[in-house]
Amino acid sequence: MARNTKENIAPIRLELLITIVNRRKAEYYTDLLQSFDVNMQMAVQGRGTAEAKMLEYLGLSGNEKAVILSIVREDRLNEIEEVLSNRFRTIRDGSGIAAAIPLTSVMGASAFGFLSNIKGENI
Repeated sequence: MARNTKENIAPIRLELLITIVNRRKAEYYTDLLQSFDVNMQMAVQGRGTAEAKMLEYLGLSGNEKAVILSIVREDRLNEIEEVLSNRFRTIRDGSGIAAAIPLTSVMGASAFGFLSNIKGENI
């Protein structure tokens, strides 16, 4: 059993960012997120089941969605959320929802280095 020592604590924590947007805007948002040192993303097609009134309340239109899963650095999360919030309000048909879930572990220094965009000896 590994002890919680300074040597095995990651310098930067990672989070899984889940972003749901209109399907037509998926490429725009994946490109936007990539500009924040996001090295791994996956976009899948989704279909909403909410009633029209609920979609309108949430500022969403239609039910053809893209669900974008991105691994982001915790220290960049506030900036990402701020930019997403701004784009959700200002881009035509660009509304969406985003939420982040902290990751508790990543197996392997190489995988962590890739996901966090940290190179070499800083891991």
